[in-house]
Amino acid sequence: MKTKRTAAIPEAKIKRIKELSDLIKNKRTILVASIKNIPASQFQEISKKLRGKAIIKVPKKNLIFRTLDSSGKEEIKKIKEQIQDSVAILFSDMDCFELASELIESKSPAKAKAGQESPEDIEIQAGPTELVPGPAISELGALGIKIQIEKGKIHIKEPKVIVKKGEKISQGAADVMSKLDIKPFSIGFVPLSAFDTKEEKLYLNIKIDKEKTIAELKEAFGRALPFAVEIGYISKDTIKFMIGKAGAYANKINRIMTGEPEPVVESQPAEEKQTQTEIKPKEEEKAPAAAGLGALFG
Repeated sequence: MKTKRTAAIPEAKIKRIKELSDLIKNKRTILVASIKNIPASQFQEISKKLRGKAIIKVPKKNLIFRTLDSSGKEEIKKIKEQIQDSVAILFSDMDCFELASELIESKSPAKAKAGQESPEDIEIQAGPTELVPGPAISELGALGIKIQIEKGKIHIKEPKVIVKKGEKISQGAADVMSKLDIKPFSIGFVPLSAFDTKEEKLYLNIKIDKEKTIAELKEAFGRALPFAVEIGYISKDTIKFMIGKAGAYANKINRIMTGEPEPVVESQPAEEKQTQTEIKPKEEEKAPAAAGLGALFG
């Protein structure tokens, strides 16, 4: 009876699997990032920026699959669904979202190519350019851009949207943007998913938008502050407003107890009213807390 021969696994492959397995065991974060359409020079530049922060590997799909399967962690195996073509695996001691944020910040502007889909409306701004009269005149004119010649250079008379969001970029538009040094795209690693080996949590569809998050936090703080003052929540941010509020109440109680009439507010021009409104809180804040307590409990 013939026995089926099993091909020996190459020593180099065994070493690579062991290296990846050790990284999974010893690093906190395993992050999958898309490296699609990234030129080699850009890849090297990003790798330099991440030196000391993350180890970047671009293993073959079957190699990383075998490594994940042998890790012994069931949750981490789900990350295989995110590993498609043109991806890199990053291993780091950083938090998942901190590393993802580093990748977003490592992106750099890139020129447009014909056939790419525009991420936003691309507008040519009005103003002077460094272009001299010549073929550029007809290229700009073909896109409906109005120009005039000033001091031997092409001057764009008014802004013009040459590609709308979602449209394919034409060769003519790409050429004009290249000559005007307009870079509507950004190139870099795109975080897809990550696994936190410390918490044993899998994060899918990672999206990082610092500006939007900061704006939302500012809006939330703006709403939370007056609410905290209203309910009497004491903190370093609310205390000065609460003291001012207590002073205003103390003054009102003093007037009631002494029979002093309420101050008469005369009709005033809008500008004067605004000035008094701005000054009034400061005067109320000056009322000492002791006076307020004395009026309440005296």
